[in-house]
Formats: sequence, C-alpha cells, structure tokens
Amino acid sequence: MTLPAIPLRLAVEDELSEHIPRRILSERDTRYDVTAVYRGRGFGYLRKHARAFNRSATAAPFLLLTDLDRSDCAPTLIAEWLGRPRHPDFLLRVAVREAEAWLLGDDSGLKAFFGARGGGRHDRPEELPDPKAELLRMAWSARRELQERLVRRDRRSGRLAQGPDYNGALGEFVARHWSVSAASSRCRSLRKLICALDGLEARHGSR
Repeated sequence: MTLPAIPLRLAVEDELSEHIPRRILSERDTRYDVTAVYRGRGFGYLRKHARAFNRSATAAPFLLLTDLDRSDCAPTLIAEWLGRPRHPDFLLRVAVREAEAWLLGDDSGLKAFFGARGGGRHDRPEELPDPKAELLRMAWSARRELQERLVRRDRRSGRLAQGPDYNGALGEFVARHWSVSAASSRCRSLRKLICALDGLEARHGSR
C-alpha cells in the first residue's frame, strides 16, 4: 500500500535555499507534497515570522531553513527567534555558516560541474569563515559560460562578488548533481536536518 505524502510548507531566504530542501526531499523514501513556499524576503522576514510559522505547525508540518551567518551558534539563534517551545512539526534548521558550506561539502561534484581548474578539498566546510567567498573563488575558475553567471569582480574593491545568475546556476547544480550523502558526511548541520526529517516521518507513520 502506498502511504500518503506528507504535506510540508517551506520558508527559505532565496532561490538557492529552496533548491536545497527540495533536493533532499526528492531523495527520501517518504513522499512529500510541498504545499507552499515563503521565499525571497530574506533573513529578517524569516525571523519576524518564525513564531507564527511555529504556531501554524499545529495544522501541518513546516520547514524553515536559514543561515547562521554571524550569529554565535544555531541553538542561540533558534532560542532568540522562537522564545517559546518549538512544535515538533516545526523544523527550524540552520545552515552553518551558510548554505554554501553544504554545497562545498560535495566539492568534487562542484569542481566537475564548474569544470574548475583549482580549489582545494573542503573536509570541514562549516568551519570556513566565509563559505560563499570560497565558492566564488572556485567559480572564478569555472568554464566561461558558468563563470559569467556565477561571479564577477567588483570594479572598485577588486573583490569577487555574486554574479547575475548566481542562484539559478547553483540551483541547477543542486537539483541535478549535488551529492547529499557526500555533503552530509562533512556538514553536521545538514545531518541535523536529515535527522529532523527522520523524526517527522516517524511521527507521521511514514517509515
């Protein structure tokens, strides 16, 4: 007998942050039905509405994915955002330090996708002070078509900056090439998201 899909709403910072949970869900044995997505309004919007999302999880499961960025640690961020007990079906997960670290967890996949000539191995991408800067450095060596979408050099500062289709290009990598298993072996915060999904599925009788 085929079990019904688990309905799930997503709240994410941007397009790239939506691709990541969708890819993870696609590899689960349990089926999910993403019924709504709240995205593109940034960190501040997610923080402002976290308590409302928590309350709404009484009706149906909710996954909020945000970046740790400059916060001290994920438990502190979660406590500050909620200020009250978290509903079991509200999965508030934090990428340390940002979603790009999870992509660097599959650095061999990234290099193959980029056709990059350089870039070292990232055994502990969550410990990098600026994972996005490291990913941009790798993208600078990507094949030309991808490089132009992903990265540009700021004329004033000379620093590498996000290109015009950064989220779209990396979204293609996540959807088609990213190895969740490789990345989770190196990223503890990603493993925590996967464990949270295990728990959700167990509560909803889907495992």
